[in-house]
Amino acid sequence: MFGLEISSVPAILPNVEKVLHAGFSSVQWIMNAYTIACTAVLMAAGTLADRYGRKRILLISVLAFGVTSLICGLAHDTTVLIASRFLQGLSGGVMVICQIAALSHQFQEGPRRSRAFAAWGIILGVGLGFGPIIGSAIVALLDWTWVFLIQVPLALLTTALIAGSVDESRDPEAKTLDLAGIVTMSLSVFSLTFYITQGPELGFASAAGLACIAVSAASFLAFVYVEKHRAHPMFDFSVFRIRPFSGALYGSMGMNFSFWPFMIYLPIYFQSALGYDVVSAGFALLAYTLPTLVVPPLAERLVLRYQPRIVIPAGLFTIGLGFLLMKLGSAMDHASWLSMLPGCVVAGAGLGMTNTPVTNTTTGSVPTSRAGMASGIDMSARLITLAINIALMGFLLLQGIFFHLERATQGALDASQLRHMAERIASGSVAETSLAGLAEGVAQSALVHGFGWVMLFGCIGAWVLAVASFVTFGPGATVQDTICCNATESA
Repeated sequence: MFGLEISSVPAILPNVEKVLHAGFSSVQWIMNAYTIACTAVLMAAGTLADRYGRKRILLISVLAFGVTSLICGLAHDTTVLIASRFLQGLSGGVMVICQIAALSHQFQEGPRRSRAFAAWGIILGVGLGFGPIIGSAIVALLDWTWVFLIQVPLALLTTALIAGSVDESRDPEAKTLDLAGIVTMSLSVFSLTFYITQGPELGFASAAGLACIAVSAASFLAFVYVEKHRAHPMFDFSVFRIRPFSGALYGSMGMNFSFWPFMIYLPIYFQSALGYDVVSAGFALLAYTLPTLVVPPLAERLVLRYQPRIVIPAGLFTIGLGFLLMKLGSAMDHASWLSMLPGCVVAGAGLGMTNTPVTNTTTGSVPTSRAGMASGIDMSARLITLAINIALMGFLLLQGIFFHLERATQGALDASQLRHMAERIASGSVAETSLAGLAEGVAQSALVHGFGWVMLFGCIGAWVLAVASFVTFGPGATVQDTICCNATESA
């Protein structure tokens, strides 16, 4: 359910934009409302699951995900859809944290744990891998609302499966909910994302823009202060002293710095730059997502042989290499899905190498009683990075298009006209810009130029975080050694 929601919704965004007459910024917020809501509730979810029972909270969250998906499917206004996506994100964040914590508790031994997380990676990969074609097929055969409505029967089925198969578990030492930490962190992420997304319209140096960035910085400092001075914080900074945990956390950030935020924009490239219809674009996206289904079992075997400190940085490097190959493929004179295929496959393989080892390492580096907290920090790192980079990639796409148009028009249009055209092109309305006196060929080349900026950004970001992960892991203990050490300290 969670994987399907991540990968199917981007495939329908160009259609949603036309049906609901949404702007480029609104499309970004349809995704970011979900990711910011997930981030807001992650640490609370870990605390609630540890305190009241992981199975119990998981059941509640799955049912809530079904209900909020129904609300999304019934929305026929951009504002309502963004608000309902926020509610869906709240339940989705709780759902994913509880499933990881429950899985970590139920499978604690090395080989069985690796097999369990490999299976988890495969199932997540099914949703992620086939999401684009499912979303595209739904748009072609029905309408975009069924991308959300399909989650309702899935929620009922999942509830029945959880009730009969998941063991109840909790942390007897779990403390009260940290509301101050939740509010300050959520406000910081929201303000920074709002600043990046709305900056071109508000003005980055305007009073409103500077106020946003000031609120973000102040909220983050308040968050750090609250967590450091709270007797039982939801965000325990002491876990960052565990090198495998911190090294794996860079892996979480790396995946969501490049691979996942680009999923939002790749359908626009296939449909508007390459001219594919929605179904063809969905098939083309399979090259990007299907490796995430195939590679996780191999990744777990590699972890057992070479340790996470090698596999996770190697996975991030592979993602970056994929983005570089995509940039080269998109710059060819006759670019097509074939020229993009090598980069898409390599990037997807890198994601598959990184995803389940990161999850297994972060939860396995701390005592099992703190699995909820560890998975909360892991998913927070993922979703905070995702929310910020959805905004950053959108900004770079707009700027790349803007500068190309500025050179092509040679001063014939003023900055506000160019900005408006850039937004139209970035949202996929390439053909419509010809009505405003801009040749379609220029608009299309501007879109390709903007995507080149985004792909280069994804490549550099993944490689920088790969180096950070490798250095942070260091030559120290394996994850299994860390688990034993933590178990002894806990006893």
